Amino acid sequence: MKILVINSGSSSIKYKLYKSAGGVGEFVVLAQGGAERISISGSSVECKKPGCEKEHQYLDLPDHKTAINAIFQMLTDPVKGALKSLSELSGVGHRVVHGGEDFTKSALINGDVVEAIRKNSVLAPLHNPPNLMGIQAVYELFPDMPQVAVFDTAIHQSMPPKAYLYGLPKDQYTIHKIRRYGFHGTSHGYVAKKAAKELKRPLDKLKIITCHLGNGGSLAAFCGGKSIDTSMGLTPLAGILMGTRSGDLDPYIPLHIMETQRLSAAQVSVMMNKHGGLLGVCGKSDMRDVLDGCEKGNEACWEALEIFIYNIQKYIGAYAAAMNGVDVIVFTAGIGENNPVIREKVLANFSYLGLKLDKRANSANETLITSAASLVKSLVIHTDEEMVIAADTLELIKAKKK
Repeated sequence: MKILVINSGSSSIKYKLYKSAGGVGEFVVLAQGGAERISISGSSVECKKPGCEKEHQYLDLPDHKTAINAIFQMLTDPVKGALKSLSELSGVGHRVVHGGEDFTKSALINGDVVEAIRKNSVLAPLHNPPNLMGIQAVYELFPDMPQVAVFDTAIHQSMPPKAYLYGLPKDQYTIHKIRRYGFHGTSHGYVAKKAAKELKRPLDKLKIITCHLGNGGSLAAFCGGKSIDTSMGLTPLAGILMGTRSGDLDPYIPLHIMETQRLSAAQVSVMMNKHGGLLGVCGKSDMRDVLDGCEKGNEACWEALEIFIYNIQKYIGAYAAAMNGVDVIVFTAGIGENNPVIREKVLANFSYLGLKLDKRANSANETLITSAASLVKSLVIHTDEEMVIAADTLELIKAKKK
């Protein structure tokens, strides 16, 4: 069976085409690519098949429907396509950022699901509307195509009230649904399961801290096989210092800036989301550039690096306390998977827990980066959010047919 996974943004669409490989959750990638600059001049689509050169076409893409159609045409090209026809597709899986409290797991898309995603757009105004555009485009082009929504927030719905409620009047939660939701859930859940498999122990018997460290970053704590806390909050702005996002702030800071500098809410939002984080502290949003600056003695880069490391260490320490211990700390995503310097610095403060880093294994980006004598293990696990979406889509489509 073949599944197309779509991540639909405001001006771009990314996709991966998978074929199930027999085992549960096992897939091979048949093609991947995307559409760029939708509704902007210079728009294009591309497709890359394993072992082949990338196909790239400049096309006028005025909207998401045109972009999705162009992707389908490229995938079914008689000469270079990965599909003979769209009838080979069993379904389409969509990444949806915010499911609010409506979804604790992935869902087959119908009218009620679409309405719930639309309702939750107030909680993710930059993400849910373009996610819906992708869903609507597929429906308009192929109304009989099964579609599945996989939510970034779903796995964190297992958090207890003490973890997700804020110290605000209760009606802010009961009426306005202001609470911690958390994000990167597809990634956190995937690497937590992989960690249990790697350690040959049941997931529900482990205390796991997962560190998804990319340009955006978050941590999550898993106890009893469930997410019990996570660093992002109502929005993806909360938590650790990120590439351009500020992370945690004194809640009054935005109000103070608005009052004293006469900036609007929209201007402060842009400051915190686009001009904050590593970029705000040292002028560089890419961790590789920050580390390069550190090597050259750039003091601002050192400050940014120290804040980043310190933020992560604080969350690990807090989650270890919340779970009364930790069995394994997992690193994933771009920085987490590929940067041994960051991992070593983060883990340097946890010898008191009995963690012993294997520096050779860490430098080689091996899966297990702690020594045999280490009481707390640490793993590096490649995340594959698209494959999780493909697996959930296939499972729900099969269940529907029964």
